[in-house]
Amino acid sequence: MNEARVESTTLRAFAYDDSREDLQLEFLSGAIYHYYGVPAAVHEGLLGAPSKGRYFNRAIRGRFPYVLVLCASAQTDLTGKG
Repeated sequence: MNEARVESTTLRAFAYDDSREDLQLEFLSGAIYHYYGVPAAVHEGLLGAPSKGRYFNRAIRGRFPYVLVLCASAQTDLTGKG
């Protein structure tokens, strides 16, 4: 998976596996989601979007199956800071 850190008010980072068409999104809240069946063109659109959050809402959210991998509150508890 190729990971990219981003400047965004919504996302912290994302990674994409083109052979599986899996997109992993890490939100500023700390939550991490995996989206499945995401075409490379959608990933490329996210890379080039001036607003990552707006692009996510328009092109990804509600369009692909996903699973929550890490909940933000669980992450806080694991680090002992919450």
